[in-house]
Amino acid sequence: MSRRTETVPADYFAGIYASDPDPWRFTSSAYERDKYAATLAALPRARYRSAFEPACSIGVFTRALAERCDRLLAVDLVPAAVEAARARCADRPNVEIRQGAMPADWPEGRFDLMVLSEFLYFLGPSDLTALVRRAGEAIEPGGDLILVHWLGVTDYPQSGDAAAEGFITQAAPFAGLLHQSRTAAYRLDVLRAGSPA
Repeated sequence: MSRRTETVPADYFAGIYASDPDPWRFTSSAYERDKYAATLAALPRARYRSAFEPACSIGVFTRALAERCDRLLAVDLVPAAVEAARARCADRPNVEIRQGAMPADWPEGRFDLMVLSEFLYFLGPSDLTALVRRAGEAIEPGGDLILVHWLGVTDYPQSGDAAAEGFITQAAPFAGLLHQSRTAAYRLDVLRAGSPA
């Protein structure tokens, strides 16, 4: 299977959601349920002041993550997913959900937590580099960055391992690894800002 060389375009994702409002079975999959639990368990702190979750999709993990955050900003590329996430998190006043592309629509502000889950491999090399730069500018000293990536075979610009390793390598000037784990299906990497590798 040949890989795409550029960032996966917006219409690819719009088409997926047009045919299925929950295309990756976020609400019903055992893989997603177990991965969400592992991600929450891997967070080094019990509570965060200001968190950022790009590529939030329909907000299933967003709702769970909100329990650990004073403020959570979540973003997704697809308007239908954003609407679903807003509805799912409507009773969470500490959650704001916006529509936007990464890294082009990176938000203003600083964060002490970023959860980059299952989307870095959709980015071409130049967009991944731009996203790492933006993350480095926006993460607070001592803040945590969580990477979660599926390890299956795809035609995405990068594999799960390549995307995670690329982020970790390029983030080395501002963040170092605290923890890594992997299952047969996904890998989970925890970095902390101000801990150069």
